Amino acid sequence: MSDTKLARQVYKLYAEFFDKAEQERRWNPYRDIPWDRINRDATEELALCAETFCAVESYLPDYVAQGINIVRESFGQAWFSANWGYEESKHSIALMEYLMRSGKRSEEQMFDFQDQLKALKWELPFTTAQQMTLYGVFQEMATFFIYCRQEARAQEEGDEALRMIYRLAARDEIAHTRFYQSVCKLLLEEDRPGVLADMAYVTKYFKMPGVGLVPNYEGRVMVMREAGIDRDTFLQKVYFPVLKHLGVSRAELVEASKAVRGMEPPPAHYVGREADHASVPAPAPSTPPSAMAHAADAAE
Repeated sequence: MSDTKLARQVYKLYAEFFDKAEQERRWNPYRDIPWDRINRDATEELALCAETFCAVESYLPDYVAQGINIVRESFGQAWFSANWGYEESKHSIALMEYLMRSGKRSEEQMFDFQDQLKALKWELPFTTAQQMTLYGVFQEMATFFIYCRQEARAQEEGDEALRMIYRLAARDEIAHTRFYQSVCKLLLEEDRPGVLADMAYVTKYFKMPGVGLVPNYEGRVMVMREAGIDRDTFLQKVYFPVLKHLGVSRAELVEASKAVRGMEPPPAHYVGREADHASVPAPAPSTPPSAMAHAADAAE
C-alpha cells in the first residue's frame, strides 16, 4: 500500500478498532468464562463442533505468519493482523479448555490431536493483500454467524460456559468483519473496478479455512451440518449483507464476474507430506463451493 493518504486512513481505522477493543472487548479465557457452569451431560455433537472449531483456530501460526507478511506494506493492516492473532488465540484456548474441563476430551487426547494438525500447513488462498482483505470480510462474517448458531445450541443444552465462549468469540468476529469492511470501502474509493474484479474472483473460489486441513473433516461435517452454512443461508446471512454494507450492487458484481471467468483458480490453500494427506479424508466443506461460486448468478 504505497499511497500515503490511503495508508494513513487505514491506520486511523486500526487505531479506532484497537481503542474500542481495549475499552469494550478484552476478555480472559481463564477468568471470564463461567467454568463452574459447564454441562457435563451435554451431547457429544456439541463437543465435536467445539473440537472442530478449536482445530481450525489451531492453525493460527500459519494464518498470522502468512497473513501479516502479505499486508506488511500497510502499517495499519499489519498491526491489525497482529491483534487479530491475539484475539483468535483466545478462541482456541477457550475451546480447548472447555473440552478438557468438561471431560469430553482428556489432556492427552487434545495434545495428540494438536500433533495430528501439524501434518498440514495452511497457505494463503489468494495472492494479493487486496484479495485477502476481501476474503477476510466473507470469512469473518461467516464465522460470526456460525458462532452465533453454536451459542444458541449451547444455550439449548444448558451449557453456560460454552455459550459464553461462543458469545465472546462471535463478538470478536463481527469486530474483525467491520474492520475489513471499512478497509474495503476505502479500497473501493481508490479503484472500484479493480476491487470488484477481485471480489468476483474471491467469491468464486472462496472456501472456509478448515477445508482440507482438519482431520476427518468429512465425517465431522456430517455430524455438525447444522453448524455450517448451506448455499441459501450463506447468501442471505453473509454474502448479500456484506455487499449491502459495502455499497456494492448485485448488478455490479455480476458484471465484474464476467471478467474472471477465464482466470486460473488459486493454488491449494494447504501443503503437507503425501503420507499425511492419506490420513486426512477429502473434506465436504461446511460452505459448499457452489455457495460462493454461483453467488453472482443467484444475484441476477
